[in-house]
Amino acid sequence: MGVHVEEAIVFTRRMRLLAGGLILACLVLVGSSGPIDGPFASSLRGEAAADVVPNRVLTWNICNPCGENSADRAAEIATYAPQVIGMQEACVRDVERVQDYLASRYGLVYHVEYGTVLRKWGRCGGLPWRPGAYGQAVLSAAPMTDLVHREYPDGGSEDRGYMAVTTTVAGQPVRVFNTHLAQRRQEAVRADQTGVLAAEIERYDRAIVLGDFNAVADAPELTAIWKLATDVDPRCRPSSTYGDCKPTTDWQSKFDYIFLRGISPLGHRVQPTRYSDHHMLYSDLDMSTARDGR
Repeated sequence: MGVHVEEAIVFTRRMRLLAGGLILACLVLVGSSGPIDGPFASSLRGEAAADVVPNRVLTWNICNPCGENSADRAAEIATYAPQVIGMQEACVRDVERVQDYLASRYGLVYHVEYGTVLRKWGRCGGLPWRPGAYGQAVLSAAPMTDLVHREYPDGGSEDRGYMAVTTTVAGQPVRVFNTHLAQRRQEAVRADQTGVLAAEIERYDRAIVLGDFNAVADAPELTAIWKLATDVDPRCRPSSTYGDCKPTTDWQSKFDYIFLRGISPLGHRVQPTRYSDHHMLYSDLDMSTARDGR
């Protein structure tokens, strides 16, 4: 009887070791998210992240589904630890929770500014007489100044706008814009909106423009932006054919952009996520090429 008991104990220990090995292997596979476009694969961050990547910027439309867990969103962002984050379709309460999780769980401390365009109880919760604010937000590891928040004269089927702040990326001051244009099938409205946005971008020799533009690269309404800036994806241009621009949405369209003016990209990545129907898009930037001036 004693021999059988000892054999059972040894077998149980071996099974536990095997199970532990399989779990570790699965974690390694899950943690691997495919190839990165550009020379910065080694700078990814994990749970122990305590520093941001000083030249990295990220854009993410976080809504739809809108009620996802803020802790999960924070974990996604912490993996890449960007210096600057532009969020669209963001409720202030959700951004606050993400900001808190990034600080408390990952040691990533961000300042935040908001570009809210509406208050909607049905979308952001709160009380009927005090609904949550909704729109854009910029999080930056460095302080931000000179906040500008504008609603477009015509938002289309829903209020839309842009915000801009001055902050630092890789130690260099830069103007950062964040926008969300009108919904699909509202091309004329988006054309007016990009005209408003382009007039502001043109004032600066060095700018980063983040956002959900709801338009593919060769859409006529993006012409005003392309005249001033380029996307971080070197293959994605106004003349690009289908497949040249890597999709940033679940429906295989390129709607999300990081436009650069007076700055060069080092590499970029489109990261699918189950917490939104828009993928995260981020890029590392070569700020040494940035021109002097506003």
